[in-house]
Amino acid sequence: MRRKKKSEDSGFNVWRSYSDMMAGVLLLFVLIMCVTLFQAQKSYNESLKEQEEKIALQEEYNQELLDKQNALDEKDGTIQTQDEKLKSQSQKLADQEKKLSELAAKLKEQEKTLNAQQSDLDTKTAQLKDQQAQIDQIIGVKADVIEALKNEFSNNNIDVNIDAQTGALTLQSNVLFNYDEAELSDAGKQALEQILPIYCKVLLQEDYMKYLAEIIIDGYTDTDGDYSYNLQLSQQRSLAVAQYLLDIQGNFLSSDQSQSLENYLTVNGHSMANPVLDANGNVDKDASRRVEIKFRLKDDEMIDELNKIMSESGESAESEASDATATNSES
Repeated sequence: MRRKKKSEDSGFNVWRSYSDMMAGVLLLFVLIMCVTLFQAQKSYNESLKEQEEKIALQEEYNQELLDKQNALDEKDGTIQTQDEKLKSQSQKLADQEKKLSELAAKLKEQEKTLNAQQSDLDTKTAQLKDQQAQIDQIIGVKADVIEALKNEFSNNNIDVNIDAQTGALTLQSNVLFNYDEAELSDAGKQALEQILPIYCKVLLQEDYMKYLAEIIIDGYTDTDGDYSYNLQLSQQRSLAVAQYLLDIQGNFLSSDQSQSLENYLTVNGHSMANPVLDANGNVDKDASRRVEIKFRLKDDEMIDELNKIMSESGESAESEASDATATNSES
């Protein structure tokens, strides 16, 4: 019994030892598994952390790439904008170049025109100088005639009214005629006998006669009455003075001078035209009733015409200079 029990105890101890061994192996396996799992978990965690770091680095790299791309896009946009601006500026420059070319063409045309105008102006200036010389000569002759008339009347102690510009000699009608009459009075004839010979002899001198065109006798009335009546009266009075001159010309003129006088003599009646005004602008009726003796040189009309031409030429030159200045300013 004891042996059987001892044998059972021995068998049990073997199984117990085997069980303990298996439990130890199991425990060892568990420990190995735990260590392995721990290592695996640690490796996994490290791998995961590394992966996350890589992902973070990748995202950072992607962000940098994105930033660089945005910067490139911005630069590209800036370059594109600048390119558009350059194209616009190039177009503007092309337009300006075209305008400059057109302006240069206009300037050449204007220069050509100005040269032509300058040539015309030089020609006109030369003509005007010649004409001015003629005018100066004619004006000089007229001034000489007027001065000679004044001196001759002064030397003969005769006080007359001679216009310093025209040489017209004015005789009051109340000296020559009775009121409203056209027949010379004795006093009028006496006055004419003193005045007419001196006036005519000066004009018919050889030095002046070659320039003489007319000796004119003009009659004027005051503003009273009818125009037609006054026209007839003024004509009759100027004719009476002219007739008396022709009657007495043989007393102081040679036959040749008498013939010349008849060729030069002109008689006009002006009715109430050109009345004489007093200082207040009112008609001076006594002064308006008058007879004027005047002369006209052959070139008096030419003087007037030349003065007109010179005036127009001066205005034209000023206008051309002004246009040229304005054109240059615009250019």
